[in-house]
Amino acid sequence: MWDDADMLNGCANALYALVAAAVIYAGGYTLMHSQLLPLRHLALQGDVTHVTREQAQGAANASAAGTFISVDLDAVRRAFESLPWVRKVEVRRQWPDRIQVSIEEHVALARWGVDAPARRLVNTHGEVFAGELADASQLPLFAGPSGSAAEVTRRYAAFRQTLAPLQFEPKQVLLSPRYAWQLRLSNGLTLDLGSDQLKEPVAQRLARFVSHYAQTLGTLKRRLEYVDLRYPSGFALRVPEILHPGAAPDTSKRKVGSREKA
Repeated sequence: MWDDADMLNGCANALYALVAAAVIYAGGYTLMHSQLLPLRHLALQGDVTHVTREQAQGAANASAAGTFISVDLDAVRRAFESLPWVRKVEVRRQWPDRIQVSIEEHVALARWGVDAPARRLVNTHGEVFAGELADASQLPLFAGPSGSAAEVTRRYAAFRQTLAPLQFEPKQVLLSPRYAWQLRLSNGLTLDLGSDQLKEPVAQRLARFVSHYAQTLGTLKRRLEYVDLRYPSGFALRVPEILHPGAAPDTSKRKVGSREKA
């Protein structure tokens, strides 16, 4: 063996590699745990409105352990993502002693669910989240089958744009388990749009309603309650004041009265 130069060179190279690995490991371990690189600051960045100072401090204390090098950035990110109203978090080191946490909060667009807990909200990305909001009742109401929040949010934007010429706002956007759409407008009128059909999509029915409103329903001097837009060449409406000749006007919220074809 001692006469085999190639084998001796190979053993020497292996020893050198082991020594080098040990030195690198020792140096890295020392650097990670060295108090020469302490973590002194954790800075929050972003348009933070709902995350309180106490919540941020608690997340930092629970996750930002170690030195500038050894702190687990994923643990810090998870701790902040667990806070209410936080949608997305990015964490990075800033030399020589700072961790920067960039927070993106949810922006509430609507309430979610007719029978859902009061704190269920929908953000502008169509994502459902839990959050408390003092004026949540001023937001529109969305509802639909599980997993449909993104589609309801997308349709809300389209419905809102279509209704803009009438200066009506959709205050409720409801999607039934059979994927039929219903809107309740800011003037109290309920629109039954039905389901999308190949021959006549829901968007086309609503556009027809808007284009004919001024010449039809807009001329009526009565309070309107419900319009059924599922007809291929028109729409039917319910007028609560119409009962029968000589009857007093019905001021209750019962859906009674006749239907008129427009």
